[in-house]
Amino acid sequence: MPEIGSPEFVFWFRQAAPYIHAFRGRTFVVAFGGDLVRDGDFGSLAHDLNTLVSLGVNLVLVHGARPQISERLEEAGLPLRLERGIRVTERDAIVPVLQAIGQVRFEIEAGLSMGLANSPMANADIRVAGGNFVTAQPMGVREGEDMQYTGEVRKLDVAAMRDRLEFGETILLSPVGYSPTGEAFNLTLEDVATTAAVALGADKLIFLLDQPGVVDEAGELLNELTAAEAEAYVPREVSTTTDLDFYLPCCIRAVRHGVKRAHLISRHLDGAMLTELFTHDGIGTMISRESLETLRRAVIDDIGGILALIEPLEEQGVLVKRSRELLEREVERFAVLEHDRKIVGCVSLHTFEESGIAELAGLAVHPDYRDGGRGEQLLKHVEREARRLKITRLFVLTTRTAHWFIERGFAPAEIDVLPMKKKELYNWQRRSKVFIKSL
Repeated sequence: MPEIGSPEFVFWFRQAAPYIHAFRGRTFVVAFGGDLVRDGDFGSLAHDLNTLVSLGVNLVLVHGARPQISERLEEAGLPLRLERGIRVTERDAIVPVLQAIGQVRFEIEAGLSMGLANSPMANADIRVAGGNFVTAQPMGVREGEDMQYTGEVRKLDVAAMRDRLEFGETILLSPVGYSPTGEAFNLTLEDVATTAAVALGADKLIFLLDQPGVVDEAGELLNELTAAEAEAYVPREVSTTTDLDFYLPCCIRAVRHGVKRAHLISRHLDGAMLTELFTHDGIGTMISRESLETLRRAVIDDIGGILALIEPLEEQGVLVKRSRELLEREVERFAVLEHDRKIVGCVSLHTFEESGIAELAGLAVHPDYRDGGRGEQLLKHVEREARRLKITRLFVLTTRTAHWFIERGFAPAEIDVLPMKKKELYNWQRRSKVFIKSL
């Protein structure tokens, strides 16, 4: 976190402001394993959860208890059996399992109850709601193995959960469910979390895991993936040691069933969840159903975003200065490229009385997004629109980006090729070069 009062802090806080506004009243499901509690890291997470609650976010927390369960079973001399990474819960094991889950739950509730002065939990008002929200059923026989008292979610009492959230309470779900016959079943936290997120229509499903997120073959973290892109990173064989193997398919399933965003975030970085949620680039992997980028026609509400893109280029002399009033009059000529509600690119197409010729102008891409072919995308959009309007020649005036346009089929031309109105307005002091392209 940058030092308070520094330019970096001001920049960070301003960057977070749109998210603070957008998240109020939204529902987030946050899931984490028992190892986070075992390692003593829940206190830091509680601080971040308290921040979300103070900002009006509705929270559903789902915890695991795998290491605690293993410890209890070892103490009882009971076998530790896994089938494709999921614990086989025998009849004799159900009592130690429930004891371990209860232990973790009590530690979490204690952590959420802190209110020490001069700490991030000062004046915290997190009221924890629990109960028999989860109805479970036996998982049955998998790969020839009877899973016995290992179960899966059958349904959730969504109405009761919504009531608690509307009352301002934070729901804590444990990895245990009950059958109509009164039996208790050991569940996986990812099953509980994913089912809850889908049933509640949550805005976000967040998994805290050992890994930083999804990485490519070169080991680079992938900050954003669509569900279709994420499929390529789902392992064919489920590992018994990697959180990502279990959580990634759940993220894909969640966004395909109505959850707006799913996030995979390292549990080892202090404040990682806040960084992921309140900065544009994040720190983990975010998965959405469709691409976060859209290219569309500009509207009057986009003027501020367009100005933010073109004003730095105007100051550098790359673009001709335009007043806000001129932009408002010409906004229908612009197209904008929007990335997760933030305008990161723009371009405009100007037609003239002379038929068959038009101008490409105001092409700008945010510096953080210039390496992804977005300029090319905006250019192709203008060319398609020009062809639709029966325009056969497209020209551009530029002082700095001649090679970029030449590489994309534009050729140098004389000022005489410009439409009459454009020639009359030509700035001889600026001495922009003319390039033209046949469509």
